Amino acid sequence: MSKSTGIKVFFHKKLRTFSKNKLLLVFCLPAFTIYFLLSYLPMFGALVAFKQYTISPDGGFFKSLMDSPWIGFKNFEFLFKSSNAFVIVRNTLAYNILFIILGIIIPLTVALLLHELLNKFAAKFYQTVMFLPYFLSWVIVSYCLFAFISPDKGLINNILQSLGFDKVSWYTNPKYWPQIIIFFNQWKGLGYGTVIYLAAITGIDKTYYEAAVLDGASKWRQMKEITIPMLRPVITILFILAVGGIFRADFGLFYQLPMNSGPLFGVTDVIDTYVYRALMETGDIGMSSAAGLFQSLVGAVLIITANKIVKKFDPGQELY
Repeated sequence: MSKSTGIKVFFHKKLRTFSKNKLLLVFCLPAFTIYFLLSYLPMFGALVAFKQYTISPDGGFFKSLMDSPWIGFKNFEFLFKSSNAFVIVRNTLAYNILFIILGIIIPLTVALLLHELLNKFAAKFYQTVMFLPYFLSWVIVSYCLFAFISPDKGLINNILQSLGFDKVSWYTNPKYWPQIIIFFNQWKGLGYGTVIYLAAITGIDKTYYEAAVLDGASKWRQMKEITIPMLRPVITILFILAVGGIFRADFGLFYQLPMNSGPLFGVTDVIDTYVYRALMETGDIGMSSAAGLFQSLVGAVLIITANKIVKKFDPGQELY
């Protein structure tokens, strides 16, 4: 078969596939358009990370980008040459590793417990109450926390003082904040994670449980042998996606909750807050773009790596 004939056959197959699935492709068109406009088209802006971006007085973004001088990887150096580089990377990784582990164990445990509640009204009530914090802004949460731990009029300090203890300067004492941050992260995301696992549990075929009851299996045995193994695909997918964001931090959690307090930077400063403060001080857009691009590339590599590891050790549970 000649090269030209092979090309014709290839395009003929593609055209035939397109005609067979054209209705489905039409349905996909709105989603494709949104992704193209909001996700793929802005990728052109990644060039900012490799340029000394300066705003052109007689042009818009594209003219400014084209006129800005190319400086290669210099914008990336500030993350690695900074004296705080070790602290911000350590905090980002350590917190996210804990968030991933606890974000799987705690919602899964709560979902299993709610599923076993005989009073379904109570289960729905608890589920709704746990889900409400997910919709709260970190700004609101930070001021609610401030009402409890304010140095002067905070409820906890007033209680401590009434019991004869000294007041605690919460916003200048770093030793309390790792626990506070971990607690509020899990408190805010517990309802969302629980709903995902409850939805997956609801989809499990009830005949498995009926057969287990006939065999005399206890509730614990049913959870261990049926529920948890059937949830493995969901746990794996959530784990892989979470690993992809291990170099990203929830800006509101680490910036708003500790009120951007300088004495707490040793335990609350992460890549996102560090880049934000650097951008506010220097106004260097290229530097912040470089940090964002670095986080995205590392996240993509980690997702692919985690997926390959899952594919090797647990075939069939990978994303693709």
